[in-house]
Amino acid sequence: MTTSETGVREEILKTATRMFIEQGYHGLAMRQISEAVGVSKAALYYYFKDKEELFLAILSSYLDEMEASIDAIRAGTESRTEQIRQFVEWVLRQPAEQRAITRLGSQEMAQLSAASRKNFNKIYYEKFIGKLIAILQEGMERGEFRTLNVEVATWSLLGIMYPYFYPNHSGGKPLTPETIGEVVSIYLDGVAK
Repeated sequence: MTTSETGVREEILKTATRMFIEQGYHGLAMRQISEAVGVSKAALYYYFKDKEELFLAILSSYLDEMEASIDAIRAGTESRTEQIRQFVEWVLRQPAEQRAITRLGSQEMAQLSAASRKNFNKIYYEKFIGKLIAILQEGMERGEFRTLNVEVATWSLLGIMYPYFYPNHSGGKPLTPETIGEVVSIYLDGVAK
């Protein structure tokens, strides 16, 4: 791919991400995306064979970024508590639209073919969920965390973060460090006095 082709592909991904977040998978047509980007439908299909491939490219790109960040966090500190803290901070410091990709993937996955869902779920586990499970499991084994069902602990963490995966939750504004700190504290310390 040439530099200009890479630029067009990136512009398609950026525009389509915003549009999928705003309109959902089912409510969006490739024609709308091509018009918003300013390319013909034929040009759009040159880069992505269909809407499903485009949608999966958006999610896969975000998972690659997620995986790289989790790996960097794990390499930077031994403390599993600090790894969880840094992970939450990394996610919640992202722009609202970027955080919304996680919600988009979970809400719109049913729109995809069974084969695509199966393949995506495998990648989702390898690059994201499995890595969080490993951090929490290791933290339990090292005595940093109480021994709990690790999957419940993982999904509880994501559940606390989930409302912030909606762009309008914070009015599109970045979350304050105080809000992010409270989310981390509620997960790691609970709300009991």
